[in-house]
Amino acid sequence: MKLEIDSFSGYRIYPSKGKLFVRGDSKIFRFASSKNSSLFLQRKNPRKIAWTQVYRRMHKKGLTEEVAKKRSRRTVKHQRGIVGADLATIAARRNQTAAVRSQARIAAIQKAKTEKKEKESKKAKPARAPVSTVPKVSKQQMKGGKGGR
Repeated sequence: MKLEIDSFSGYRIYPSKGKLFVRGDSKIFRFASSKNSSLFLQRKNPRKIAWTQVYRRMHKKGLTEEVAKKRSRRTVKHQRGIVGADLATIAARRNQTAAVRSQARIAAIQKAKTEKKEKESKKAKPARAPVSTVPKVSKQQMKGGKGGR
């Protein structure tokens, strides 16, 4: 036995009961009663009519078993070491005072400056090769190109 569903109210329609309405675009609508058919033809919205299944579903009426809400798991934060430092060094850095941090920064800056000065002094020592007084000749001129006109 095949049960049909009412196009307007959502009720079950048993065999040999109800009406069939075929619209101009060949879409089929089934109605359990003339009440449903009449309301459909008046273009009433079944979502706004309280006794229809669509309305009841929309407004969460008549749900037999109360579905328990899914519990969302709380995210737990874990501290872990990273590539440059393990967990102990990270904790030590966090517990440092601002004064200690600033002193370390000043010391690092001083060290970088001294290293830079040493590097520059090493660069300055080797003097440039003696400059020859021969006039410069381009590769083109050496090959005997258009340079000597």
